[in-house]
Amino acid sequence: MPAVTVENPLSLPRLPEPTAGSPEREVLAVETAPSGFEGEGFPVRRALAAIKPAYLDPFVMMDQMGEVDYAAGEPKGTPWHPHRGFETVTYMIDGVMDHLDSNGGGGSITNGDTQWMTAGAGILHKEAPPEWLVQQGGLFHGIQLWVNLPGAKKMIAPKYQDIGSASVTLLSSHDGGALVRLIAGDLAGNVGPGSTQTPITLLHATVSPGARLVLPWRKDFNALAYALSGRGTVGAGRRPFHSGQLAVFDGFGNRPGLLTSGESLTITAKDTLEVIVLGGEPIGEPVAHYGPFVMNTRAELVQAFEDFQAGRLGTIPAGHV
Repeated sequence: MPAVTVENPLSLPRLPEPTAGSPEREVLAVETAPSGFEGEGFPVRRALAAIKPAYLDPFVMMDQMGEVDYAAGEPKGTPWHPHRGFETVTYMIDGVMDHLDSNGGGGSITNGDTQWMTAGAGILHKEAPPEWLVQQGGLFHGIQLWVNLPGAKKMIAPKYQDIGSASVTLLSSHDGGALVRLIAGDLAGNVGPGSTQTPITLLHATVSPGARLVLPWRKDFNALAYALSGRGTVGAGRRPFHSGQLAVFDGFGNRPGLLTSGESLTITAKDTLEVIVLGGEPIGEPVAHYGPFVMNTRAELVQAFEDFQAGRLGTIPAGHV
């Protein structure tokens, strides 16, 4: 159950009512995310792993962390590690995660909070459950998204944003059947609190059983929807869609040089459907991705590893070595 909710969605600003005959985007593919482990061994579903990279631009990867109810001693995180060339976005749906980085950013996020780290030219960071959670166990569920940076911004100064749950923009579908938590970007004139280096929109929606959510969407953005839980359909063709699956909508990012004719994304719930929806303006540059670095060329990857080994990506703060 998401921590950020409201008793009456109709008390919130409403998205515009769909216009009869307004074109909806089609769905190109629905793929099931493979499962794996990350960091010190916490379970993830790799939401974007089954999709061609050309459809994902400007996104690199997204993991659904959990949903898992840890016993005492079981919670795990990630040890200190480097990044360069992109942004990491960690959104906690339930549970607690501590962040610390070599640029001075950090803190705890919990129950609807988001931490947005721009690695840029280079940073070291770690994410781990607090010690009290390790000792007693508890629920852990969230996502981590990697957003690429264009070549001109890959070496910008690192930055950290702490986006509390209270600052997230809450919206309702026109009839109150869906609650939308807008984390970043613009949706029908409503703006999320996240400051982005690449034009994107990121939101978490809860769609009630039998309800239909229609999201106005920029024609120059691609569009992806990932089901955290529940069942429903997506797109103009009402493709079946359920927990652990990613839907790829037709759009600019999938057909280079062409704009989609669809002006909206449609998601319908059979039972309560929790869904992450994201899209952005494709960067359209070569991507060289290996381990913790996302660059444009292999030579830049080699330089990133050399800089890390030489200590040029930051220093672990005293007391945390």
